[in-house]
Amino acid sequence: MVTRRRLRSILNALALYVLAALLIGYFGVNAYDGAHGLRAKQDIDRETAALSAELSQLQSEHAQWEHRVALLKSDDIDADMLDERARALLDYVDPNDLVMMLHPDKPATDPLGP
Repeated sequence: MVTRRRLRSILNALALYVLAALLIGYFGVNAYDGAHGLRAKQDIDRETAALSAELSQLQSEHAQWEHRVALLKSDDIDADMLDERARALLDYVDPNDLVMMLHPDKPATDPLGP
């Protein structure tokens, strides 16, 4: 009788320790590999860096396009830009120009086109 009680108390204590270890292990694994864990934070940091680089590249491209559009404004028209746009839209070629023939499967695209 005494040995059974002692065995039962030892097994209860052991079961509680095992349960506590499993619970700590569960939370430890989720802290590293879970949806809001350390690995997820590293992935978010990498994605943030990539998107920041893309944003800066797009902002510089936007600034270039704004500059080109500003050159076509009516208050101060750049003669070279106006000539380039008129030739592109009207398919005009000067007799002294060098013409490159493109393949028909690769049509020329106008960057400021409609």
